[in-house]
Amino acid sequence: MTQEKKELLAAAVRRFRLPRYQEIPTVGLYLEQTTKYISQYLDPLEENCLTNSMIANYVKRKLIANPVKKQYGREQIAYLFFIAVAKNVLSLDSLERFIRVQERTYSLEQAYDYFCDELENILAFVFGLKSSPDDIGVTRTDEKMMLRSTIIAFSHKIYLEKFFQLNADVPE
Repeated sequence: MTQEKKELLAAAVRRFRLPRYQEIPTVGLYLEQTTKYISQYLDPLEENCLTNSMIANYVKRKLIANPVKKQYGREQIAYLFFIAVAKNVLSLDSLERFIRVQERTYSLEQAYDYFCDELENILAFVFGLKSSPDDIGVTRTDEKMMLRSTIIAFSHKIYLEKFFQLNADVPE
């Protein structure tokens, strides 16, 4: 791969950053606003984000709480960011189990901020912006390894999709 293509590949994640829990709006967002809010952050990855019907399905499956007066709050939006990433590599049943483990282990704010740090960390490594991933957090738990594994799988999937987009001229 040429240096130019490597730069194009890395450009998607160079400035990628998710809002941390305290940066997510405290005012409730309607379904359409919620979908747009999450998409604007995940668009650099060209990730097939969430649709209104997907979000409604996650509410039905109790992956996220019901909206209050048709509005989604900070807690639901944090879960939806995680779901938007994890749904690419986990089944809905596994995703549900993952969320339940998190709820028993960490506060949502702590788990979500760790997820953001780890996602940005692993994406930067997979896309060649750093030579090795950083150790995030101070403990090594099964829950953190589960999250890191999910993020690694997602990051490699995004890398491969972008690689194939950039190298569409390579014969099959």
